[in-house]
Amino acid sequence: MNKKAIYSIATGLAASVLTAFAADTTAEPSVYDKIWSNTELVNNKDATVLQKLSIVGRLQGDTVYFNSEDSGEFQDDVWRRFRMGGKAKLFNDFLIHAEMDLNLNKADSGSWDEFYVRLTDAYLGWEPSKAVDLKLGKQSAPFTLDGGTSSTKLYTPERSIVANNLWFSTEYFTGVGASGKAEEWDWRAGGYSASGEAEFGHFESGYFGLLSGGHKVGKDGSLRLDYVYNNPDYTGVQKDSSYIVGSRKLKHIASLVYKQKVSEKFEIWSDLSGATGINTQGNLFGIEIMPMYNISKTLQLVAQYAGVTDLEGNSDVIMSTYAQKNAGKKGTVETSHNMLLGFNWFLYGHKLKWQNAVEYNYGQNMANSGKDYNGFGLTSALRVSW
Repeated sequence: MNKKAIYSIATGLAASVLTAFAADTTAEPSVYDKIWSNTELVNNKDATVLQKLSIVGRLQGDTVYFNSEDSGEFQDDVWRRFRMGGKAKLFNDFLIHAEMDLNLNKADSGSWDEFYVRLTDAYLGWEPSKAVDLKLGKQSAPFTLDGGTSSTKLYTPERSIVANNLWFSTEYFTGVGASGKAEEWDWRAGGYSASGEAEFGHFESGYFGLLSGGHKVGKDGSLRLDYVYNNPDYTGVQKDSSYIVGSRKLKHIASLVYKQKVSEKFEIWSDLSGATGINTQGNLFGIEIMPMYNISKTLQLVAQYAGVTDLEGNSDVIMSTYAQKNAGKKGTVETSHNMLLGFNWFLYGHKLKWQNAVEYNYGQNMANSGKDYNGFGLTSALRVSW
């Protein structure tokens, strides 16, 4: 994505914000309904075999500018994510979902190997009732607040540093997962290969298990506890360089996620997470607080504080995505703080939104220099999903 194209999009959207403020549009524009309906190829609940068939995917672009005292400036215009695939509902209870991740920045490279990144979802699902949903194959392993939220439904342009450090950012793993809801409870359980291969994983790289339980709190709140036991095997990697461990060097991970809708306009989400390290990786502790205020049905303000520290004093904590790029190679820190203020415009809910954020990052004791990182950043992001 070139800079001129992104700024052109951003300028056009910015010019329309005044219109959105003046007319608080409560109904979704019918033009969006018509466009998105084209992704649905089959929709026949009375069919015996194939009830639904649809094209799915997401397109996400960022333009960013970050500046720090010692690292200088970092700016980039990039296609952050581009995924394409399909979903099919069969025999009423079964779902087939296959999707691949593509690098749109390499679309003109002439090389499929550079353009194609990996399979993301590639599983067979079975949902005999609302209480049980089973998946077999490559699928998301969700835990922590932001790690348990799809990139299409984030309220900030990127996941927080809590997810960056304690969640497995590989995200998609081969295994068996189950989830469901019963009255005021919801639950999830799964066992997965720790492999980070581009296609289906194997157990030469180890495995991990996920347990999660949530309960409704009051009228508009929820509390959820996630737990992960991770047992990666690095001996397989040493024997065969094609083996990749996709999980982190963390043995036990626990995350307490709380969401509360205070009023029709105000909501607050939070995450308290901790993990024990493997080998030289220290124990980690992270906290995230994210209040959101809805100006209207389409316009929203969001604030976020996130902090992560290595309790052993090691400099292996990752800062926010673009602050880390600004810091450069091995720019990890002992403790990282991130404060963000953002503005979201939902043109068609989460399916089409424009997200903007200004953030401050402080990182203590960078591994590459021993200095602290102090820097501000601006992000303008376009998010489309179907």
